[in-house]
Amino acid sequence: MARPPVCKLMDYGKFRYETAQKAREARRNQSNVIIKEMKLRPKIDAHDYETKKGHVVRFLKAGDKVKITIMFRGREQHRPELGFRLLQRLADDVEELGFVESSPKQDGRNMIMVLGPHKKKADARVEAEAEKASRAAERAEAVAEERAERDAAHAAGPVAQKKERRRSENLDPEIDA
Repeated sequence: MARPPVCKLMDYGKFRYETAQKAREARRNQSNVIIKEMKLRPKIDAHDYETKKGHVVRFLKAGDKVKITIMFRGREQHRPELGFRLLQRLADDVEELGFVESSPKQDGRNMIMVLGPHKKKADARVEAEAEKASRAAERAEAVAEERAERDAAHAAGPVAQKKERRRSENLDPEIDA
């Protein structure tokens, strides 16, 4: 302890405000990884499998973890190797986007596997925003091009004159108009 004691006089309200601002900034910069869940059955059709795989790919591209659960019912519980093969196939299909964080484990009636993304959530968010901005720029460019074509067509000359409309002539002489 210093002799004589040293102290700093400060505004306590200002101190609390600044610490709250620092905490808020830290919360804003952190990214929380959400675990999304996808449920499958061992006897899944090829199209249904592709649909579920598409959802898993979307989740991994967004930077989220994916928990894949295979639910066994009845006689399926005696054939866990079917579920294991299905999970291995899914892991191989999405290998470029994510990795197997926890290998397939039997948990009662369910078999569970967790996939983690290769890229962080913040990186995925930045990439998605950049892609969105490029799509908006392309759309704006297409609209400007279309507008220029329309303006050029109008500037080229007068619009074709409409034909004069007359009363239609009746072909049946019995009927008087």
